[in-house]
Amino acid sequence: MMPAGLLVAILCGLGFGALLLMTSASGVALLLVGAALALTLLRRPLWGLLLFALLATSIPYTTVNLGVRTTVSEAMLALTWGGVLLQAIFSPPSAAAPWRAPERILGWLMLFSLVPLLAGMVMVKAEGPGLSNWLRWLGNLSPLLLVSQLLRSPREREQLVVALLLGNLLMLLLSVGMFLKERNAMSMIPLLESLRYAHPEAVRDIFSANYQRMASPWVHPNLTGGVLALFIPLALFYGWTRSGWRRALGMAVALLGCAGLLFSISRGAILALALVLLWLSYRRVPYSGRILGLGMVLALALLLFYPPLQARLATMFSASNASTEIRFDEYARFPEAMARYPLGIGFKTEPPVPGSGLLGISNLWLNFIYKIGVPGMLLFVAVTVAWWREVRPRGAVRRITADNAIWLGCTAGVMAALLTGLFDHYFSFTPVLVALFWLLLGMALQQARLDPAATVGLSLHAGKESP
Repeated sequence: MMPAGLLVAILCGLGFGALLLMTSASGVALLLVGAALALTLLRRPLWGLLLFALLATSIPYTTVNLGVRTTVSEAMLALTWGGVLLQAIFSPPSAAAPWRAPERILGWLMLFSLVPLLAGMVMVKAEGPGLSNWLRWLGNLSPLLLVSQLLRSPREREQLVVALLLGNLLMLLLSVGMFLKERNAMSMIPLLESLRYAHPEAVRDIFSANYQRMASPWVHPNLTGGVLALFIPLALFYGWTRSGWRRALGMAVALLGCAGLLFSISRGAILALALVLLWLSYRRVPYSGRILGLGMVLALALLLFYPPLQARLATMFSASNASTEIRFDEYARFPEAMARYPLGIGFKTEPPVPGSGLLGISNLWLNFIYKIGVPGMLLFVAVTVAWWREVRPRGAVRRITADNAIWLGCTAGVMAALLTGLFDHYFSFTPVLVALFWLLLGMALQQARLDPAATVGLSLHAGKESP
């Protein structure tokens, strides 16, 4: 009988020999590196989540072909879940945090989405991988459930915040730097093509539509604005309460993020972040009024010296603005789409259905109706209401400490994202961005549960106060 180890060695040798015959040595080397990385992440799922955070915020739509073409960010998320499942199988059982209202309702939302998935397969006449799109969307909702599984200590939560901010910093240095140098969004295209971004023709159309708006790895300027509105509050409060390089990291992301937000000229994101700052001032968060005033001064200075921003903001609430007119048309024709697809269009395609003569919709909640029907939208509302009941401040937040900064930053970021939903739909079904939204939502939830006193402006632990 041949020893098992020798048999495995022979099979591996034959396999690698076959690979060398079928592909180049460099291809085999890449495959081996990828396999080693995958095995490492399966053994240490927290590393997978950290890599996801870094890649999703810096190069979100770099793709890889794993039988089905998907983003590297989502592949990292899938490997993370694989590691969590392997730990559950082979490791001694650990006390998992019980599901409360937000997690339970999210589970119902995931389950209900089967109905529009099947209805869309039958009713929607369009080409598209409906099943794989549905699975990708479920994966993008799952970070809410991953937080309690993997972030079990302050050190692990700190590592995740650093990974998120480092990814944002890389993205901002690239985007703002290229924009200040070239002043033309089209200059980003060769880089994105080298990163294997899908649909290069769509990327060119988006950048050429208004080349004076800052380009970024998020491609669409409104998408860039949305992700910056999501992370600027976290960067600000994190940097505010840390020291050394962590303070520099947080403040750099906050300042560059504000510049990027203005250069992207995303009107909805700018307005959303301003409203969140007003809310923080109302909650008496220290220095929030000064931050709002400083932001207004910086925005005014940029407005005076940057004509494209003047033109864009001058039409923010004008009905004669082209994008505003399109939004009014979308709202006017939305009842027709609801009547034609009462269970939603499912996951084969994005609104509008090709050849239907309908329009899409630029609203977070109405886009849920468009995709998965009114019950799906109500379940999303129920999740966010249940989340808000747990994380909302119970009084004036008179101190910002190292303990409550992540809670406050994540809560303010999610609020800004929801406010942008009044003008755009990106936080509903857009891959990767949706995952980051649910990740921050989960982090705020966990922090509020671990330190309930933080929601009343106090902390159960000694922490560094705001300066």
